[in-house]
Amino acid sequence: MKKVTGLGGVFFKCDNPQAMNEWYAKNLGLPTGEYGVTFEWRQDDDPSKKGSTAWCTFPKDTKYFNPSAKPFMINYRVENLVALVDELKKDNVTIIDEIAEYDYGKFIHVLDPEGNIIELWEPKDE
Repeated sequence: MKKVTGLGGVFFKCDNPQAMNEWYAKNLGLPTGEYGVTFEWRQDDDPSKKGSTAWCTFPKDTKYFNPSAKPFMINYRVENLVALVDELKKDNVTIIDEIAEYDYGKFIHVLDPEGNIIELWEPKDE
């Protein structure tokens, strides 16, 4: 079973998300908005399919990364999230929440052995 298919996003905490977005826009040319940037691309194995990778700043006091105390979170794109979660449970991986489903895909959060929170995302047809 194919598991991770790519990087879905990089999220990090900062003192002033708006100022950080402005700095990255001015100095590195990122077309930032309120939530950061979404980079769109085409899938290598099927160029008719689109994909995206997010880059987002979060306030330093966000609870979104909990229970991890780390100032970042990585989102991985996956195939068949339900089957992957079943495998992770068998391997005693710490699963933080239940699968959540939105218009743009399914999500769940897990912890790695050092307490880094990982967001797993099964995108809907792009």
